[in-house]
Amino acid sequence: MDYAQLARQIRQWGAEAGFAEVGITDVDLSHTEPGFQAWLEAGYQGEMAYMSAHGSKRSRPAELLPGTIRAISVRMNYLPQSGDESWRSKELAHSADTAVISLYARGRDYHKVVRSKLQQLASRIEEHIGPFGYRVFTDSAPVMEVALAEKAGLGWRGKHTLLLNREAGSLFFLGEILLDIPLPVDAPVSNHCGQCSACIEVCPTRAIVAPYQLDARRCISYLTIELHGSIPLELRSLIGNRVYGCDDCQLFCPWNKFAQRASVDDFEVRNGLDHASMVSLFGWSETEFMHKLEGSPIRRIGHERWLRNLAVGLGNAAQEMRGDAGIMAALQSRLEHPSVIVREHVQWALKQHSS
Repeated sequence: MDYAQLARQIRQWGAEAGFAEVGITDVDLSHTEPGFQAWLEAGYQGEMAYMSAHGSKRSRPAELLPGTIRAISVRMNYLPQSGDESWRSKELAHSADTAVISLYARGRDYHKVVRSKLQQLASRIEEHIGPFGYRVFTDSAPVMEVALAEKAGLGWRGKHTLLLNREAGSLFFLGEILLDIPLPVDAPVSNHCGQCSACIEVCPTRAIVAPYQLDARRCISYLTIELHGSIPLELRSLIGNRVYGCDDCQLFCPWNKFAQRASVDDFEVRNGLDHASMVSLFGWSETEFMHKLEGSPIRRIGHERWLRNLAVGLGNAAQEMRGDAGIMAALQSRLEHPSVIVREHVQWALKQHSS
């Protein structure tokens, strides 16, 4: 088999499937193990027990899928197709009562989109060469996606720990196909962060404790998505009106002036989540939450954490809208909510408006 030709065809098929870039790498990630272990020992993973639950499989893909010798790493842009060049300034201009939801989460669940496209690519390969051993992933198993993408030449790990690309910034999803075909590998690219520390300086909660070191326990994405219980009191006021994820480290990264639009319409904004008021979202019943967010990644946090996050945002709105009648009425309507978590955060929010 002409593996070099096959690799060229895989890139072409990947582009046809909607991927912005396709790279190929071996799966030796031994260089990542000391740093990852130190990260775990520092407790930076917080409640994300799954980060340490799979032993060495995370850095040794062949243990996850026996026979694996290569990884096809892909990236898919998610900046919505609609919009203009001023998208970054608009993201930074949300009013105090607007719910700020991370750009990636406003449309369809990326797990479904990227996984489907990866399976399409794998099927094209199989049609061409016959059965082979493979498995597709996108943020769905113990796979070190950024490390593989970096080795495959798709970019370099930025100081905020996300992958950066000179032509596309960081607004893209990653996915992989682990496989047993000896394809030629791509060369990694050099790091181009230089002396820039914008992402570190702008992080509202100082979660980037050092270049390339993220304490997830302080990260707003972790606090609003991964954390199941109460948001620590000392961090609530720093969250502002970010109710699902946080894009600040990306919005201020100079490389994202090159962010590319999505090639598919799956990531177009649904339910007006780019400008929805927190009061209106806070009024959704659990049935409405489940119905309106069907097919959305937001659904995974459940209605209780949705209300918890919105309560914090409504409380923080007091910095500019103290005692606003609409906000006060919304919060008071949830004072008797069955969830202790919701009630606690509502009471905290009301206190912000009265203190």
